[in-house]
Amino acid sequence: MTRQSYATEIRIIRLMCTGRADLAFVFRALSKGADGVIIGGCWPGECHYVTEGNYDALGNMLLGKKLMDHVGISATRLRLEWISAAEGARFAEVMSDFARQLRELGPLGEGEGIGPEDLRMKLGALSQLVPYVKLVEREKLRVPEKVEKAYYDFYESERADRVFGELFADKLAVSQALMLLAEKPRTTRELSERLGLTASEIGKHMNDSSRQGLVRFDMA
Repeated sequence: MTRQSYATEIRIIRLMCTGRADLAFVFRALSKGADGVIIGGCWPGECHYVTEGNYDALGNMLLGKKLMDHVGISATRLRLEWISAAEGARFAEVMSDFARQLRELGPLGEGEGIGPEDLRMKLGALSQLVPYVKLVEREKLRVPEKVEKAYYDFYESERADRVFGELFADKLAVSQALMLLAEKPRTTRELSERLGLTASEIGKHMNDSSRQGLVRFDMA
């Protein structure tokens, strides 16, 4: 099966307001077999609600892309487009373009060179991280100015990269390790090889997790 011939599966998140487009929905759709997720929202400045939820959707999408990229899943599988209810032709064009883009990427996981077991582990780890992401996003990643350019500038900045590394990198590594350990006991070396981390990094994460009662060491 070539990348051009497989049946692309796209999930469209359709809600009363895109501000409700939780990252949990995105990761669940990908876990259920979707090759990509596209969120369609009102144009900035044309939100039907005082909350201006389309900016919240933009922040979620940009953060979701960073999370996906960090675990090796192509960030282009998540897309946000501004499309009003009166733009039927634009909707068709956007969907056709997204389907073409996904065909070029190939099936989720296969296109990234990630096996089914590792893909399941990575998506599971992302899903488990969502509650923590929501808490941190309010405190550390909130863009004060609701202007589209401000969101892109912030998430592409060194500051955002630094905050992401400080707050999410270790959490994601631990979450993936715990997903693997939930399947069966594994050695530090096995975890290191599967996650692409050094033995000392795995040791640190497991020591921290042990103190929290999340894992148990067997020295036999």
